Amino acid sequence: MSQKTRIAGWIAVGALAGALTTVSLQTVARGTLAPLPLEELQQLAAVFGMIKSDYVEPVNEKKLITDAISGMVSSLDPHSQYFDKKSFKEFREGTTGRFVGVGIEITQEDGLVKVVSPIEGSPADRAGLKPGDLITKVDDTAVKGLSLNEAVKRMRGEPGTKVLLTILRKDENRTFPVTITREEIRTQSVKAKVVEPGYAWLRLSQFQERTVDDFATKLEDIYRREPNLKGLVLDLRNDPGGLLDAAVAVSAAFLPEGVTVVSTNGQIEESKSVFKARPEDYMRRRGVDPLRRLPAALKSVPLVVLVNEGSASASEIVAGALQDHKRAIVMGSQTFGKGSVQTVRPLGPDTALKITTALYYTPSGKTIQAKGIVPDILVDETAEGSPFAVLRMREADLDKHLNGSGEPEKKDPALEKERDAALKRLEEESRKPAAQRRPPEFGSAQDFPLQQALAQLKGQPVKASKTLALRKEEPKTE
Repeated sequence: MSQKTRIAGWIAVGALAGALTTVSLQTVARGTLAPLPLEELQQLAAVFGMIKSDYVEPVNEKKLITDAISGMVSSLDPHSQYFDKKSFKEFREGTTGRFVGVGIEITQEDGLVKVVSPIEGSPADRAGLKPGDLITKVDDTAVKGLSLNEAVKRMRGEPGTKVLLTILRKDENRTFPVTITREEIRTQSVKAKVVEPGYAWLRLSQFQERTVDDFATKLEDIYRREPNLKGLVLDLRNDPGGLLDAAVAVSAAFLPEGVTVVSTNGQIEESKSVFKARPEDYMRRRGVDPLRRLPAALKSVPLVVLVNEGSASASEIVAGALQDHKRAIVMGSQTFGKGSVQTVRPLGPDTALKITTALYYTPSGKTIQAKGIVPDILVDETAEGSPFAVLRMREADLDKHLNGSGEPEKKDPALEKERDAALKRLEEESRKPAAQRRPPEFGSAQDFPLQQALAQLKGQPVKASKTLALRKEEPKTE
């Protein structure tokens, strides 16, 4: 197996809530280690012994060690993580687009789990869960105080088992229980349609194992319907990431063969690599390259890429590559800014360490870590603006994020003031009926950024942003 194949492992979709990670899977650890700090290790052993002998009640030794490892790793940055048996299984399931659960995309709000969207056709969808619903309890356990990952673990389980969710639906001012039977969920990461004669929309919601095959199939279908396609909108909004090789493949579909898509650089030799638009850099297994099925016209069709604050990791790789090679116009808002690579190193048959080993760079050498991809044209979410964009979490808002300076980012007073104002507007907005608060569906005729992307492709005037502003890059200390 080549070095690049080893590195081009997985980008974990860490928590649809925002902990997004570019990940490569490797089994080879570093051959050399610095001398161990014996005094500190002796202190660790002493603390372990005191807890075992003096704590008020007996403590499980394995749990103590596991918690010590987890704490040590999580203190590094937001994306490094220790995987126990269960979390490692869930991590691997996340990249396949198949898992057992209730079928909801979630985030966190005021310590509760908020439903972003039920997955179409899932048990949660059939049970009537709606975007904006708050989950207050999972079975008999209150969600308040649990991390998002802990809440997810409690909602997942074996196929056919039941879970009782207590739902708070604010717009109806009621709380009610819902019993849902878990089943295997298969997410569809690619959607596409011809939005009007000569113009098509293709949306990627994640970069999974089947994404490239589905991507090629959807484009074939578009070209069967529109053989003389005049323009394409590639929609990466709210795409939290996925597999690195899938990102390289999607980029390669539009770029000249052999040009650089992304590069990585870190302390160890395995983390220094360049990925190009060629099959050997994106084909994980031997077989037929799905991109070979695509028409040659795709390399030159006018292209607009839509992004927003929820576009992260793999989606930023694609947007950055197409922007740097001037292959597409990037429109929308500044992206999440997750530009680090995590390598997954197995520690045993069913445990592993996910550790940050590199930063990745766009073809022109720019890092997007804690900054993101800056669109060529800033476009609001609606014709009235993007009044709540400033409230969205980005990489620069995460504790211990890597920003290249080694120093924590300072609070921006102006940004904090904007957030306070946006929160007040949000409180006023929450008093409106639910139908008035629901944003237009991506790809619909009411999708304002999509309409601006189509205007750009047709050479018509584009309504640039009234409210969006770029996040300031933290000054580097020498």
